[in-house]
Amino acid sequence: MIGSENGPRLGRRSLLIGAAGSLAAAALPATAAAQAIPADAAARRRYPSNWPDPAPYGLADTRPDLWPRRDNSFVLPLELRPRDRERGVVWMRDTYVNRFVVGGRSLYVATGTSRVPGLDRAAPWNDGVFVWVARSLRGPWRLVDTTRVRPGAEKGKVWSPEFVAENRPGRTVVAPWQEYWHDDEFGKRGEVWAPEVHYFRGTWYIVACMGDHSRKVGSFMLVSEGGIEGPYRLVEGNLDKPFGESFIGGPKFIEPGAYHHIDGGMYTEDGEAWLVLHNDLYAKFRDDMEDIVPTTDLPTFRQTPYSPEPYLEGAYVMKFQGKYYLSHAVWDRTSTDPDGGTRYAYDPGGAGRTQYQYDTVIAVSDRFEGPYSERWTLGVGIGHNNLFTDRTGRPWATFFRNPNAGYWSDPSRIDDAAVPGVVRLEWTGPEGGRLYVQRRGRGHRSHG
Repeated sequence: MIGSENGPRLGRRSLLIGAAGSLAAAALPATAAAQAIPADAAARRRYPSNWPDPAPYGLADTRPDLWPRRDNSFVLPLELRPRDRERGVVWMRDTYVNRFVVGGRSLYVATGTSRVPGLDRAAPWNDGVFVWVARSLRGPWRLVDTTRVRPGAEKGKVWSPEFVAENRPGRTVVAPWQEYWHDDEFGKRGEVWAPEVHYFRGTWYIVACMGDHSRKVGSFMLVSEGGIEGPYRLVEGNLDKPFGESFIGGPKFIEPGAYHHIDGGMYTEDGEAWLVLHNDLYAKFRDDMEDIVPTTDLPTFRQTPYSPEPYLEGAYVMKFQGKYYLSHAVWDRTSTDPDGGTRYAYDPGGAGRTQYQYDTVIAVSDRFEGPYSERWTLGVGIGHNNLFTDRTGRPWATFFRNPNAGYWSDPSRIDDAAVPGVVRLEWTGPEGGRLYVQRRGRGHRSHG
């Protein structure tokens, strides 16, 4: 199920990379020849091979083949909003794409974290959740038509703290803890991030998170009373707080008792649904989908942690070819090896460690709850994303290229950061059991 733990140290070389158009030449890390593209004999097999992992466990796999490139990825041509026209591409973090069968036809859905004009990031406030749809992964991608739900409002915006005036007795759209507020340090505060759209039992749901500058920080769920365009209301379990209990966490400016479990997502199978959270946690939804099943302590996925374990975000579960794949976003941090070389590893933050790439690591299991295998690097720089399959059954992952720190925050690359990208994945077959960003020489023509 996993590859060899033995492998040489990581080196560096230059490579011209590209995804969805033009990217500049950049110095990219690579490994020695023993970790290069699989040999011809292995490439002739029906399935690609598992690659040997860097050792010890916890080192990052930085090989250029695991980067999104022009031959394996592209940026979605989402319909532009007025705020996007100067840039020419939608600004997005935490890109989410999925495919659902609605009325017997494939419908692709895209969403992500947005920012407002005048700010260079999605904080300390933003204006809610936008949704795009398409019949093909290549598009055309259109903003959902919300004009009948909310005439005169910005098209495609399905939920926002702005909609608090729509609250009615017995129907809450925006809870008090989700409303905008102000203080002397940040001014206007309150943002929503990492939304996911799901179609379950014929109903549309959105799972998202109120961010660090909100009155309470944590995950919540909306349910549509119409189509994918809404109108949406808040489920009963989030009227007073996010899912789960509060604990000490997040930036120092978050007030005690305000921080809950973030990055909530949904996994469904056989008519049942689960909430997937950061910090190894999950919870089953009640049958009426209005809250999670009450429990003293939320259950945890049985994982193979690093030692020490870094902070993990963006947990996501996908079932593929009968196996469960659990992915996380984690920073690959550089530091100096004792021999003076560069160490690339999924280390916790600390002195002498520099954020380099926001990667996705992944593990596989025969069961939803685990135990999961040792993790491996799914893709370099594609962190805080999700996995999905196109209409032909081929797997994909999303990416956005983190503009806040690391490689994509460099001024020479920032224009190519925060984009709604998708990258093809490859599966190493029932014996290998791994998913990777599609490596060189194994192209597919399908675009869903």
